[in-house]
Amino acid sequence: MSSESMSQMTVGLLLLILLSVLTIGMLLTLVLVRYVDRRRALAKKGTGGPDGEAGIRAVTYQPLFDSPSRWIAIRSGNPVAAQTVLGLHNAKPCSWGEGLNMLTDHTLFISPPIDGWLLVVGHGLPDPSDDVDECYRFILRLSRELGHVQFFSINRAVDHHAWVKAEGNRVIRAYAWAGETLWNQGRMTSAEAEVGMKCYGYGEARDPALIGGEVQHSNADKVTFLAARWSFDPTNIDEQRISAAQGIAGNLIHFKQH
Repeated sequence: MSSESMSQMTVGLLLLILLSVLTIGMLLTLVLVRYVDRRRALAKKGTGGPDGEAGIRAVTYQPLFDSPSRWIAIRSGNPVAAQTVLGLHNAKPCSWGEGLNMLTDHTLFISPPIDGWLLVVGHGLPDPSDDVDECYRFILRLSRELGHVQFFSINRAVDHHAWVKAEGNRVIRAYAWAGETLWNQGRMTSAEAEVGMKCYGYGEARDPALIGGEVQHSNADKVTFLAARWSFDPTNIDEQRISAAQGIAGNLIHFKQH
């Protein structure tokens, strides 16, 4: 075979290889384009694919608010019942955004049901560091009328914190700290142990310097973790989890007596 023939064969092989590479590249590009188009379509619909594949959320995670200073979780789907027991004055239906914007020192917002729970939030809720007995009576009456009730309080400026679980006019577990232990009732729950809460008995380690300020700071930081295990973490409520149903906002003048 002449050198000219060999050169022609070499060129032909190279052209064939190049054509094969281009063909494969075009096929891969087509597959990639179709895949991207399909993912975009799923994102717009917000639904899964034919094989149950979860669609991409079209809206990114956006929490409604940072951690509130105090809140109540009620296992209920009836905001009106909660409003009646709380005895809110000038109560009116409102959306999440309207309710949160209306909060003042005397206004509470009762959310519409979310995953089987109601959220009650507002500065008008009793502060255990001001009057732990008032807080006790408040929670006990709520639980008597509404069933399962949980209360959480955080003051990050001074690391005061509290958490309470009550049901049927009975406190199952409660702990409140404000420079000293104000309330320690019931046995520590497994959820408290799992998140690493440290609780002291009455009269134990009154001076924060004796126990290390880091302990109380850590407790305050973990209250939302405990809430997530007991019911829900309010800082994880975003616009994708809430419904269009309305909640109720009103003034807490006094707690309804029975």
